[in-house]
Amino acid sequence: MEIDTNCVVAFHYELRDSSGSVLESNFGETPTLYLHGANNIIPGLEKAFSKRQAGDDFEITLPPEQAYGVVQEGKQQRIPAKYLKHEGKLRAGQIVRFNTDQGSRSATVVKVGKFSVDVDTNHPLAGKTLTFTIHIDSVRAATAEEREHGHAHGEGGHQH
Repeated sequence: MEIDTNCVVAFHYELRDSSGSVLESNFGETPTLYLHGANNIIPGLEKAFSKRQAGDDFEITLPPEQAYGVVQEGKQQRIPAKYLKHEGKLRAGQIVRFNTDQGSRSATVVKVGKFSVDVDTNHPLAGKTLTFTIHIDSVRAATAEEREHGHAHGEGGHQH
């Protein structure tokens, strides 16, 4: 089956930065699932999956604009340290999660003070050129429930 809108794709990947350092990999683990055409993965990667099929292997290098975006100025903010106490001892460069009116967000710690923490809410991989090595494990038609929910469900159904 060729990958097209409303297909569920299971894949393994390795993600490297421009220096070749491995940032993430799920080879040897459970494959990642996504619903093609539902904007569940970064734009350049979803485009690269189009028209491929199970068993395909490929590598693609994406500029920031096709991956996690360019670094945007003005995305730094100061948060009271008490809202990050669940993260343990904080240090510059650490990725933290905190709740906002729009839900949970991730940010990178820029500076730690006694009562407040300066964070950058740009995605940690924003501004980076990234290379993905992909193996497509399987492709199937999405169920009606997956299409309705706008994302893939794992084995046994709804898993989120």
